[in-house]
This record gives sequence, structure tokens and C-alpha cells, in this order.
Amino acid sequence: MHSKRVHAALPDPPYQRRDDNEEEEKVFGNIFAELESVDLPLGTTLRSIYDDQPNAHVRFMEKLDARIRNHDREIEKMCNFHHQGFVDAITELLKVRTDAEKLMGQVTDTNRRLQEAGREVTAQTGEVIRCRIQQRNMATTVEKLQLCIPVLEMYSKLKEQLESKRYYAALKTMEQLEKVFIPRVSHYRFCQIMAENLPRLREEIKEISMSDLKDFLESIRKHSDKVGETAMRQAQQHRTFNSAVAKQASASHYTTPLYSLNGQTHTHNSLMMDDDAEYEDDGDEEILTAQDLVDFSPVYRCLHIYAVLGDRETFENYYRKQRKKQARLVLQPQANMHETVEGYRRYFNQIVGFFVVEDHILHATQGLVTKAFTDELWNMALAKIIAVLRTHSSYCEDPDLVLELKNLIVIFADTLQGFGFLVNRLFDLLFEVRDQYNETLLKKWALVFREIFELDNYSPIPVETDDEYNLVVSRFPFHDAEIEKQDFPKKLPMSQSVPTIYMQVKEFIYASLKFSESLHRSSTEIDDMLRKSTNLLLTRTLSSCLQNLIKKPHIGLTELVQIIINTTHLEQACRYLEEFITNITNVSPETVHTTRLYGLSTFKDARHAAEGEIYTKLNQKIDEFIQLADYEWSMAESDGRASGYLMDLINFLRSTFQVFTHLPGKVAQTACMSACKHLSTSLMEMLLDTELKQISMGAIQQFNLDVIQCELFASSEPVPGFQGDTLQLAFIDLRQLLDLFMVWDWSTYLADYGQPTSKYLRVNPATALTLLEKMKDTSKKNNIFAQFRKNDRDKQKLIETVLKQLRSLVNGMSS
Repeated sequence: MHSKRVHAALPDPPYQRRDDNEEEEKVFGNIFAELESVDLPLGTTLRSIYDDQPNAHVRFMEKLDARIRNHDREIEKMCNFHHQGFVDAITELLKVRTDAEKLMGQVTDTNRRLQEAGREVTAQTGEVIRCRIQQRNMATTVEKLQLCIPVLEMYSKLKEQLESKRYYAALKTMEQLEKVFIPRVSHYRFCQIMAENLPRLREEIKEISMSDLKDFLESIRKHSDKVGETAMRQAQQHRTFNSAVAKQASASHYTTPLYSLNGQTHTHNSLMMDDDAEYEDDGDEEILTAQDLVDFSPVYRCLHIYAVLGDRETFENYYRKQRKKQARLVLQPQANMHETVEGYRRYFNQIVGFFVVEDHILHATQGLVTKAFTDELWNMALAKIIAVLRTHSSYCEDPDLVLELKNLIVIFADTLQGFGFLVNRLFDLLFEVRDQYNETLLKKWALVFREIFELDNYSPIPVETDDEYNLVVSRFPFHDAEIEKQDFPKKLPMSQSVPTIYMQVKEFIYASLKFSESLHRSSTEIDDMLRKSTNLLLTRTLSSCLQNLIKKPHIGLTELVQIIINTTHLEQACRYLEEFITNITNVSPETVHTTRLYGLSTFKDARHAAEGEIYTKLNQKIDEFIQLADYEWSMAESDGRASGYLMDLINFLRSTFQVFTHLPGKVAQTACMSACKHLSTSLMEMLLDTELKQISMGAIQQFNLDVIQCELFASSEPVPGFQGDTLQLAFIDLRQLLDLFMVWDWSTYLADYGQPTSKYLRVNPATALTLLEKMKDTSKKNNIFAQFRKNDRDKQKLIETVLKQLRSLVNGMSS
């Protein structure tokens, strides 16, 4: 039925040719081959049948039926061919079945017996296997432990090094662990933990070493004082030794005299050694260095640690920054540093200690600090030190403190110079300090001079014995052949203040010399310094004290006379002071640039001031006597004797001028002439006083008696040395005026007026007019001209005529 359906569906067209049938057979053959292959997908093949040509599937079905029929026939043939063999095989198989069952029983029994026999062997074999596994595991374990044990030992060593604070060694151990040991067993967990802990341990080491460094910096800040003190002591001992050698070498050249300072006797050599006495007791001590006093291991350790960790630059920057901060703290002085030398000493010790440590670090480490860094620190410190010393030294008013400050600066500079630091600016600063020292010395000696002047009795020095005389001469260079020939007791012309002042000037020179020592200056420069400072003492301090002394109210004429005598002797002693300085410095005074002492001008100025004060005080004393004058200007007749006040004045002048005989030169003559002129002027002013309205002829006569006493005093030569009537000429104006009125010689005066040979040449018309107006009639009863009116009225007219002529002369002079 299937075949019929196929044939009915696909009838053969009559026009199809044979070639088409072959092609179609070929196509369907390929399709069947694809269908029979189980590996190819059927969908594509079937789709090609239906999509190829119209009605192709009908032909395909026909071909498929034919194909099936062919296969059925082949199967049937094959079955028919193998059927007998199959039957024979089944028959043989049935025969073997009995033997197989019997063999199965035997095998089973054999297996049972074998299992029972091998059970013990199996158990022993398992034990052997376990042992072999254990042995293998043990060998593996030993092998691994041999790899791990060095790691663990190194880690244990690391822990011990950390506990014992051997951080640098610990870092080296860490480095070995990381590079050598841990990589061998890096797959183990504990090694991974170790590896993770190492960075943390490194940070801990950095923190601990940095903490140690901070402790070191704090410690060194506290110990800088001691380090600096030790370094300065060693520098001082070295300088003392050199000075002692130099002094011993120069001791044979000259010997300086003894002098007294603060009640103690010194020589020049002992004076130079005073500065070094502070450290001499320590001369036998063991010489210590900064390394002996300070443990620098924290710095080295920290430096090495940071270098190993590759962070050296951070450490260097931190160290330098901290030391800069500490330098600023060290350079900051205490507010009251200038009050005591200990304040300055602590300040210098700390600075020296700081830079000694830095110098040690510079040479003990490579690159932690550089020369440029230390020089920068020193330049900063030097500027600050100079500013601080300028400020604080200006507060010092005690020369001993300034001197000790100078000694400290010298030791400070020498110490740091020994460590290679430039200290030239410090020695330049010492010149400024020297000026300050000289100022304090001048202030101190001003007080000394004032005290000497206050204690002086301004009387010649009495000497009772030869010992007393020699004592004075040993203190002051006084030589007078006439006084030496006199018998004891005798008096020396100067007062006690002269040798005392001379000794104090010498002590000032010694005090000034103490500052000049150790300044690394030549003898010529020291000589110049001494002379300049001595000149300041003489021209400024002593001169000022003398000027103030002369101006004091309680200093009388006797004291002024003694002051003049004293300054004369001090002036003569100046050349001995120059010789004294020459002996100290060993510099010849003939040297071109040698400064001369200006004491001569100082004492001359003081003497001139004293002379002027004598003239002033003498005139003041005369004025005091003049104020005691009590004339009765309306008296009819004189008493016939000089006024009491004037006799007292003349007696005072006579006794005073006797004292003046000791004055040098023409001082006494000048004083006497000045006194007489002032007396004459005062008497003239008394007559011409505008408040005096009337003067009687009796008063004129009494006044004339007083002037006569003055002339007698002048003619008695109260001071030797005047020639002729020179002193009397001081009263010539008064004498001619009084003679004119006493003689009433107006005709001669008016006739000879203006002539060089006039008898009344010194009478001024204005003076005569003033006095005549006081004497003319003023309609008072006691007027001198009352009797003229009674006796001779013509005289009144004469007076009027004289007055007119005098007024005419006065007007002519004014025009």
C-alpha cells in the first residue's frame, strides 16, 4: 500500500529525460547518506528536500521506500546466513553453564580462604604503610624544621637585641631575616606574621631611638654648663701656662713697684696672675673632654639606625632643627645676668658647652652636621652674644665686675678659637667693653677723689721725724733742697691730698692695665691705651672734681691757696707718671706715636679756676665788710679817725695777703691788686649811690680818712713785688675826686679839663656833677651851704656856675 501511494503521488512525466534521472539519483543518494549518518543534524537535510524543487518530497518518499526495501532484503539474507551459528552457540553456552557454576564455587571458596589468610598481612601492611608515612613525614618535618630553626633563632636573637636595646644590631638582624631567612620559608604562616611584624618593629625602633635622641638633647642642654666650664678651665690653664712662661722670660727686664689696691699690696706680676687664680687649684685634675662628660652613643645609635632605615636625611634635618632651637635658648640671657659675674659665667659656659658638643659631633660623625652648619650657628650666636654683652655691660657700674667680664670674654674667645671658631669680633667688642670699663673706673675714681678732697685739711703736711718724711716722699716724688736742710719738725708745702691723689692715679693706671692684658695687643698699643685712659682721668675726672671743689661754698681763701699749691706740685709730678707708665709697658717715651699726658693743662686750668675763685671770694669778703659801713652822711665834722669797718677790712686783707706769700708766681700780687681795685670801686659806688640824696662836707672828710687808710695799706706793700706806688694807683680815682671837693679847686679842674697834665685827670665830669648835686643847698637846715648863705652869698652863685659848666661838659661828652 505504501508503494502504491508513492507511485500514485509521483507519476513519471513523459518528457523527463535520462540525464535528469541520473542527477536525481545522485542527489537522493547523498541525502540518504546524510540521513544514515547519526552525527549530522537532520533538520538541514530535510529542509533541503522540501525547499529544492516542487514535488521533490514525493520523489523522495518513493526513493526512500525503495531504499527500505533493499535494506530489508539484506537483513533477511544476513539472518538466514547466521541463524545456525546462533543456535550452535546457544547450545554450547548451555553446556558450559554447569562448568561455570562449579568454577564459580571454587573461585569463591579460594577467595574466601585467600581473604582469611591475607587479613593479617593486610593489617601488617597497613602498619608498615603508616610507619613509612610517619617516617616520610618526620623526614619532611626535620627538613622543614632545619629550614625554620635558623629563622626562629634569628627572630629570637632579634627579640633579645630589642630587649637589650641593641637597636642597630637588631636592624641588621631584620635585614638578614628579610633577605636571607624568611624567603626560604615564606609559605609558612608564622613567617608571614614575622614578615608583617618587621616594619612595625622598625617603626618602634625609630620611635625608641628618636626618644633616646630627645632624651640626649635634653640631657646635653643640662650638661652644656659643665662641658663649657671644663673646656674654659682647660683653655684658662693653657693660657695661664703660656702667660707664666712669658712673664718668667720678661721678669729680668724690669721690676714694677708695689701698689695698694683695696688694702692689699700687689706687684705687677701678681696683678697679672690674679685673673688666673680661679682655676689654678684645679691644675692637677685629670683633663676631661666632652666625650668624657657626655654619652654621645644615643646620637651615634640613632644616626646609624636612620641610615640603615634609609631615612638619614630626616634624622639630620630633625637634629639640626632641634639644635638651632637649643642654640636660641642658650643665647637668651637671664634678665639679671649683669648683676653678678656668675651670671655671665653661666651664660658663657652654656654657649661654650653647646659649641664644644657641636664640634665633637662634627668630627665624630660624617655629615650629621657640616662645617657650614656650625659656622652658620656660630655667626648667628656671635651676633646675639655681641648684642647681649653690649646691652648688659652698659648696666655694669662696678669696674671689678666689668674686668671679670672682660676676663671671661677673653677665656671664652680663646676656648672657642681653640675649636676653630672665628672670634675676631669678640676681641673688637672688648674695645667697646674697655671704654665701658674706663667709664666705670672714672666714676669710681671720681668718688675716690671727692672723698680725698673731703677728708683733706688743706694744711701743709707736718713731719716730725725722718721716717715720716721718707714715708711721704715714697708715696709722692717731692724734692726740695731747702726743706730737706730744715730741722724736724717741719712742714711740706702741699696738703695730705697730694700724695694720696698721686697714689690713686697710679692705682688707676694699674687698674686700667689689668684690662689691657690678655687682649693680644702689642706693648705700644697697651702703652697708648694706658696714656689715653690716664689722660681721661686727669682731664675729665680729676679736673671736674677740682672744679667742683673750688666752687664749693665752704672752701675759703685759705683752702683755695692750698689748692693752688697742691695743683702746682701735682703738675710737677706728671713727668713721674709718664715714667711710671713707661716702666710698666717698657715702651720708650721717644716713640713717634707715644701719647703725652695732659695733666699739665689740667692742673693749670684748675689753678686758674682757683685763682679766679680767690679773686671772687676776696671781693665777696670785701663786699661783706662794705655792707657793715654805717656813715652819717649829714655829719658836720668827721670823727678824726677812720671807720671801724674799714680798719677791720684792712686787717683782714693784711692777714690774708700774708697767707698769699706761699702762692706761686704773681697770684698774690694779682689778688692784692684785684682786692684794692674792688675796694676802690665799692667806695666810689657808695658815694654815687642813687639812694644817697645828701652828703655833708663832714661826711666827705670822714670818707677821706677811710681812703687815706686804704692808701696807707697799699703803700705798706702787703704783698711783695709791686714797683713803686703801683698798688696805690688803685685808689687814684677816689683820691683825685676827694681832693677836688676837699680843696674846692673847681677853677683848676675846669681850666685843665681834657689836658693830659691835669691834676684831676681821673675825675669824670659826670661823677663830679653827681656828687656836687648831693652837696648843694636843698633848703634843709643842716645843709653845708647854709653857712655860705649867711657868710658869702656869692659862693652859691659859684656852685650854680660850676654845676652849669659840669652839665655842659657831660652833655658834650654824650654828644
